[in-house]
Amino acid sequence: MRVGLHLGYQNLHGLPDVQTFMQETNLAVEAEAMGFDYVGPVEHHFTDYAACPDPFQVLAYIAAKTSTIDLITAAVILPWNNPLRVVEQTLELDVLSQGRLILGMGRGAARREFRSFGVELADSREMFDEAALIVMAGIETGIVEADTKWYQIPRTEVRPRPFKSFKDRTVMVSMSPSSVEVAANYGLRTLRFSQGDWRNAIPEINHYRETFEKLHGTTAPPFIISDFVLCFDDKQRVTDYCDTYFAKMFATVANHYEFMSDHFKELPSYSTYANMGAAAAAAGGPDKAYRDYVAGNMIGTPEALVEHHHIRKEMVGDYEMLANFSFGGLPYELVYEQLKLFADKVMPDLKG
Repeated sequence: MRVGLHLGYQNLHGLPDVQTFMQETNLAVEAEAMGFDYVGPVEHHFTDYAACPDPFQVLAYIAAKTSTIDLITAAVILPWNNPLRVVEQTLELDVLSQGRLILGMGRGAARREFRSFGVELADSREMFDEAALIVMAGIETGIVEADTKWYQIPRTEVRPRPFKSFKDRTVMVSMSPSSVEVAANYGLRTLRFSQGDWRNAIPEINHYRETFEKLHGTTAPPFIISDFVLCFDDKQRVTDYCDTYFAKMFATVANHYEFMSDHFKELPSYSTYANMGAAAAAAGGPDKAYRDYVAGNMIGTPEALVEHHHIRKEMVGDYEMLANFSFGGLPYELVYEQLKLFADKVMPDLKG
């Protein structure tokens, strides 16, 4: 099992952006020394929820300061980016990192970000599906061309040319039945976020694996789970920090994506978000939704996290992990403390 570090770039500390941005980025350099297998920054814009507008640029910085850790865009949001530029950035970073790049692609879900880029949320499914095929062909062949509904690109040879196949180094965020279908059809690995009871995701996970094997004649690769992590030896500290920092993070996530809004009901490709809003409004209300969110992520002592992993693996099968230790305004001395504790006491068991 491979374990990575997810960089969320959430600034709820009330500190200058320059300070929090560099603290977050430098965690990736520490992660290599601690034995993490890969590191992945998000792409988000404009707010304290998460502000990392260019994951390629961040990973180029990290690549220059490390030598072995793999680098994943987690994820570049295709509807906000020209696919030709994504191909160029991917190939350039792969050269700079000597083949350490994993290309992670997503389609976004927050209306506020789509509006600023002049893109409609309702169009994201079509835009992603078209752009992903253009990008996949481009990073493999070095040639980009398209004549689709959303993209018209004359035949273009990009430089630097690809020097290594991306066949096993391309990932898609898949949080809905339609995304799972696309990922399996395109032969892509999948990345899922912990957003509640994992038993609810099993039908989608199984459908992905079955469809992938049927279409490609081989077993589907392990999917990646992105977890928020709180890991401390003292149970009371875990409880206190969860009540303070994880709760603050959850409220920020719900606000950013507008989970309680009705607009997701009109967008079938965002059914997961509509279901989350419905669950929060149903029996138990937001408090139950929050408790389910906590239970789905990695919150506890090292021993509890190891047990959580084994229980989850029994449910969902083989998976890899991207762990996010920095959120909700958790002070960086505590971020570093739990990062090191996780590396020392949890990761050896996860990696087997």
